[in-house]
Amino acid sequence: MADSDADPNPAPGPLAGLRIIDLTTVIMGPYAAAILGDLGADVIKVEEPAGDMARGIGPRRHPGMSGLALNLNRNKRSVAIDLKAPEGREVLADLVRGADAVLTNLRPASRERLGLTYEALAAVNPGVVLCTAQAFRTGSDVENLAAYDDIVQARSGMTSLYQRAGGEQGYAPFVVADKVCGLTVVYSLLAALMHRERTGEGQWVDVPMVDTMIAFNLVEHLNGHTFEPPEGGFGWTRVLTANRRPQRTADGWVCLLPYSDRNWRDFFDHIGRPELGADPRFGTVDRRHANMAALLDVVAAAAAERTTAQWLEFCARVSIPATPVMELEDVPDDPYVREGGLVTTAIHPTEGRYRAVSTPARFSRTPGRLRRHAPRLGADTRDVLAEAGHTVARIDNLLAAGVAYAAGEPAALEAAG
Repeated sequence: MADSDADPNPAPGPLAGLRIIDLTTVIMGPYAAAILGDLGADVIKVEEPAGDMARGIGPRRHPGMSGLALNLNRNKRSVAIDLKAPEGREVLADLVRGADAVLTNLRPASRERLGLTYEALAAVNPGVVLCTAQAFRTGSDVENLAAYDDIVQARSGMTSLYQRAGGEQGYAPFVVADKVCGLTVVYSLLAALMHRERTGEGQWVDVPMVDTMIAFNLVEHLNGHTFEPPEGGFGWTRVLTANRRPQRTADGWVCLLPYSDRNWRDFFDHIGRPELGADPRFGTVDRRHANMAALLDVVAAAAAERTTAQWLEFCARVSIPATPVMELEDVPDDPYVREGGLVTTAIHPTEGRYRAVSTPARFSRTPGRLRRHAPRLGADTRDVLAEAGHTVARIDNLLAAGVAYAAGEPAALEAAG
């Protein structure tokens, strides 16, 4: 991978001109805000003096600059303000006046205490869009319960899918709820901003994680219960089959996925089992899905008789979907990934060389890109407060009082411990 650096003068992204106040922590909200930053928005990350928890999770070279932070905080500016102090809330109000949207994953009670209700923000900036994204729906009787990704997976029915697939209750080996909900935040926030562009009206958008994941899970798994009365059970058989997994070949692993009627006829002919093409269990896509376990047994037995390369050659020739199985550690150096610039090596001014994950969407005129490296906590406090109309003397007073913190300055160093 070629080294790259943040481009201080890039072509503007599609969201250039938007300013987002990011009051989120950990993964879901920061992930959403990072996407908005990748696409050109000016994202101002407002953190408490102790910093976002994610700054201290996982490997790091310096305090507050973990691997998570390097990618989740890219294309953002960092302002550290004590929002529990009345003066800190006044500073935040000054930032909101010049913003297009405010994003927070604080629970409703905390938002109320800090004056982060839609009514309070709209009084400062009538056109602002407030996007709230916490575990449970605002206004529900559980709105203030604490929750993280595992809780959301369990509450939305996702963990039970592992049991339906023949195993035990389990969690996905990645923070699927955080990332799905982060993507939902992005499109919901942009939809509200499009409405404001047309009408001038700001609004409040609530993206509860549990609701989002229930909707996500039920796309295919509502299944027979789509109908009243039900025409079958919950769960889509094709993806809940215990032996739905990559197939072992004579020398490795492959994912073989014949799908269409033609794919299966070609596959059955290739393995010397043409009679299976006339088997009523496998004659249509619906019957194949209903009998997926038996079908995958056939695929697994056949896969072991040829090498991975032989399977890939055959599948490419007859247009059957197939791919070699990638180990996670091999993905960044895969030729496809390198050629697409999906993972590049960037050079951070304090953290040195690191791998930066690029936005996967491609824009022909307004590409997203790495414009700013992840900032240290409070790295942009002075600049952002000056843009909001604060004088140098006023900023000095806020710093001296411990209401605001700036990276590298004595008060900030003391706060960082």
